[in-house]
Amino acid sequence: MSDTPAAPARAAALPAQGVADAHGLVGDDAAVAVVSLYQKQKKIYARAVSGRFATWRWSLVWFTQILYYGLPWLQWNDRQLVLFDLGARRFYIGPLVLYPQDFIYLTGLLIISAYALFLFTAVAGRLWCGFACPQTVYTEIFMWMEQKIEGDRIARMRLDDGPWTLEKVWRKSAKQAVWVGFSLWTGFTFVGYFTPIQTLAASAASLGFGPWEWFWVLFYSLATYGNAGFLREQVCKYMCPYARFQSVMFDKDTLIISYDAERGEPRGSRSRKADPAKLGLGSCIDCGLCVQVCPTGIDIRNGLQYECIGCAACVDVCDGVMEKMNYAKGLVRYDTQNGLSQHLSRGERLRRIVRPRVLVYTVILGIILLAFFYSLATRHPFKVDVVRDRASLARLVDDGQIENVFRLQIMNATEQPQRYRVGVQGLPGIQIEKLPEVSLASAEARWVTLNVRVPPEAAAQAGPGAHAIHFQIELLGTDAGGQPSAGAAVSEKSTFVVPR
Repeated sequence: MSDTPAAPARAAALPAQGVADAHGLVGDDAAVAVVSLYQKQKKIYARAVSGRFATWRWSLVWFTQILYYGLPWLQWNDRQLVLFDLGARRFYIGPLVLYPQDFIYLTGLLIISAYALFLFTAVAGRLWCGFACPQTVYTEIFMWMEQKIEGDRIARMRLDDGPWTLEKVWRKSAKQAVWVGFSLWTGFTFVGYFTPIQTLAASAASLGFGPWEWFWVLFYSLATYGNAGFLREQVCKYMCPYARFQSVMFDKDTLIISYDAERGEPRGSRSRKADPAKLGLGSCIDCGLCVQVCPTGIDIRNGLQYECIGCAACVDVCDGVMEKMNYAKGLVRYDTQNGLSQHLSRGERLRRIVRPRVLVYTVILGIILLAFFYSLATRHPFKVDVVRDRASLARLVDDGQIENVFRLQIMNATEQPQRYRVGVQGLPGIQIEKLPEVSLASAEARWVTLNVRVPPEAAAQAGPGAHAIHFQIELLGTDAGGQPSAGAAVSEKSTFVVPR
């Protein structure tokens, strides 16, 4: 607390008269509490918690990390299942071979992710933040390591407050060593999505990484170590923009972590056998466990706060306390503001999920998903780019014919060798010289030069200037008799220049 009037400060949240706030202040005492904006943040020692939501959270931790660390090691057609080969400009995702020209699919994924986030937030608040966000997942992992090495909340507090003994040195050193090792493994895996991970592993044995591989391994490791090991809740409270604009997507029918003040107040400790009604107390025994398990250090009993990431740790621990006191569970629970104020039943709350905002998000997300997967299912197995030769727009060749030179890039988007037939149309007598077919290996892209000619009488009839033409590129397969047959086709527009 700062008593200096000149220090930049903000007033603490004011609780109801007679109700203690998170700092233990009551009534008018809380009203004068100020916190300096430049004050060092007090370290949060989150208590370990178990329960149904903790089980869900750890299930997602396991799922996301098995997916992240396991995918680079899976193989498909003698190559890595998921590989973003920036050097070759190939992006392999399962059976898909994507090129930079397929950037639209990345845009589609980002739009789908955004609308999914909007939908989930409108329905049940910060589900992403509390259960699947990488910041939450890695913080959970780092805290688990810390608890295993240094002990639970009280043991860690005593260790930090105590003198530097041999035990403290080895426990702190062991924790840092485990954190650093896990962070390096995370950074190594990240680079393994861009460099074949088996090649990368062979280089790691001799520390033979290239300069960019070293940079990204160390950078991603440092980001993991810093965010999950030290910044933790500061990322969620001050660095993440989602905490600031989440309220735009909330309404009074959004499921959020809520404290039932009508049932819980007034708070007070009592024995298990005591009748709270006779003591004039609510169900909250003011144990403070909901604050101790909170990874962002807030008191959920003070109402909805932007720092709440919706992890439901307070729900699990409060349900455990209620069970021990033989009270009904749900003093802290997922509920809506309307549900609390209007005493809605579970069924009534769930029926209110279907409301205009949710329907709009659902319809838009459904349309985008259908368009995305339809585009993937119907995409051509090859791509074509046509570029004019800028050095010579047009020239006269044998027999007075007019020739334009084009460069054609054909990209094989399959993992089998393919053959292509190239044709051109648009002017009478137009033809390509000496290019019957083009053969490409799997996932190969090749530039070929096309000499396109037009007879002099056709050029005279068309007149000088640029005239529209179309290149037709056909994928050649084989029929039942083994003879070439045309398959998918792509048409690319260009212009043929007739000089004056």
